[in-house]
Amino acid sequence: MSDPQALALSLAETVAFLDAAFPQMAAGGRTYHLVTVRPLGATMRMDHHDRHLRPGGTVSGPSMMALADYALYAAILSNIGPVALAVTTSLNFNFLRKPGPNGLVAEARLLKLGRRLAVGEVAITAPDSADLVCHATGTYSIPTKR
Repeated sequence: MSDPQALALSLAETVAFLDAAFPQMAAGGRTYHLVTVRPLGATMRMDHHDRHLRPGGTVSGPSMMALADYALYAAILSNIGPVALAVTTSLNFNFLRKPGPNGLVAEARLLKLGRRLAVGEVAITAPDSADLVCHATGTYSIPTKR
C-alpha cells in the first residue's frame, strides 16, 4: 500500500466482507458490530447476550477472545483488503478485571503491518468505563499474492 493513511476497505466494505466470509459470527443473532475502521486500527462492539455469560454473571473468556480476534482481523482486512486466508497464528490474553453482564468495546491497534505478518493489540473495556477488562495481542499470517 503506497499511502499508509489510505484504507483498502471502507467500514461498509469491511462489514460486507466479514458477513460474507464468516456468516457463523451472526448465527443466533448478531452481537459483534464493527463500529469504525481507520489506518492501523478498528473498533468493535459486542452486545450483551446471555450466551456470552459464564456462571457468576460475568462475560466469558471465550466471548472476549472472539471479540479481540474479530476486531484485529477487521483492522487487518480494512488495511490490506479482502484477504480471507489471512489467519491468526497466535493470540495472548490477559484478563484484568471481571466485566459485569453487559456489552464490551474492543479497540484494535496494529503495531506492525508487513507483507507477510501483522501484529496487533486489543484493549477491551466496558462501554461505561476506561478500565481495561482484557488486553490481547495477536499475530496474523498474510498469504503472499499469487
